[in-house]
Amino acid sequence: MIQIIPAIDIMNSKLVRLTKGDPSTRQHYETLDPLSMARIWVEHGADRLHIIDLDAALGKGSNKELILEIAESVEASLQVGGGIRTVETARSFLDMGVECIILGSMPLKDPIKSLKLLDEYGERIILALDHRDGNLMVKGWQETTAHSLREALTRFKEQGYYRFLVTNIEHDGVLKGPDFETYKEISRVAKIIASGGVTSTHDIKRLNKTGVKAVVIGKALYMKRFTLREAMEAGRC
Repeated sequence: MIQIIPAIDIMNSKLVRLTKGDPSTRQHYETLDPLSMARIWVEHGADRLHIIDLDAALGKGSNKELILEIAESVEASLQVGGGIRTVETARSFLDMGVECIILGSMPLKDPIKSLKLLDEYGERIILALDHRDGNLMVKGWQETTAHSLREALTRFKEQGYYRFLVTNIEHDGVLKGPDFETYKEISRVAKIIASGGVTSTHDIKRLNKTGVKAVVIGKALYMKRFTLREAMEAGRC
């Protein structure tokens, strides 16, 4: 069984979707605000939501108060990412109702403090391994690192990190299918949350066979390629 996690991306307090993480491609969903969307997903059966603060990720602001309002208002676990680059920011989420945080840049840029958070919060820390052409990307997918996906996964697992959110950026928001081969390979060695590219319930069934534990789905749900209930049913196949 694979857990289905609806995505809510926030920019300027609005619900948006990007393509390949490029802010210039943002599409606003004017009829629904992030809080209303969170409530709808929970009403339709979601028990976990994936919330990304794009402003914080890009260093152009913060939607923290809105995210904490969502955490307080819905009966679902939240995994929150975007711009969490200090211990103080991490704690401000984890101690105020957010179940898990997603770290991207911090484990590479400030590994000692990141490991301190891991020691303190354990499984509530999720590492984002966002990659393009085999190399990790950080700072809202705007900066390329010299670290490969597989090298980073091995290194961070040895350090004690438990769960990894893995996104092939070239598959994000383009509805061309997930990176199945990569997920199949890395799921043998770590607990993986897949993200990017899901376009059909068939994709979900295929992901289930790769061994990933969960999948984040955004654009396909918003474009009504399938319903959340249909996605959850496919996740049980």
